[in-house]
Amino acid sequence: MTVIDVFNHNVPAESDFGYSQAIKSGELIHVSGQLSLDEAGEFLCADDFAAQLKQTYANVDRVLDHYGATRNQVVSQVLYVVDLRQNAAATAEGNLAYFGDHRPASTVLGVTELTFPGQVIEISFVVDMKLPA
Repeated sequence: MTVIDVFNHNVPAESDFGYSQAIKSGELIHVSGQLSLDEAGEFLCADDFAAQLKQTYANVDRVLDHYGATRNQVVSQVLYVVDLRQNAAATAEGNLAYFGDHRPASTVLGVTELTFPGQVIEISFVVDMKLPA
């Protein structure tokens, strides 16, 4: 029997839109797109790519911590980036800083806009708990 474990940040967008931040099914954790929200669900750092990337990864860490997972167990990620050509170098730098020597499968998509005005980055992940932490 597969046990499903749901995680939420308990921010208004979860109930307003009808989604969970992450769902663990078996040994896989599917993490919804994380972005630059504070713990109250307020969007932070409009149009500041570096600051949004830092806060987004902090929110990813909150999800990983909930499940007792680590960055080394992330097997894939999708990054949605506004103005990708302009933000490509910062995206790569942030990714390398976050993961260190770990190299998950990655897809980076340039998009015209995201949910909030001034939002420039969103990242979703898949985590495999069978991998060593």
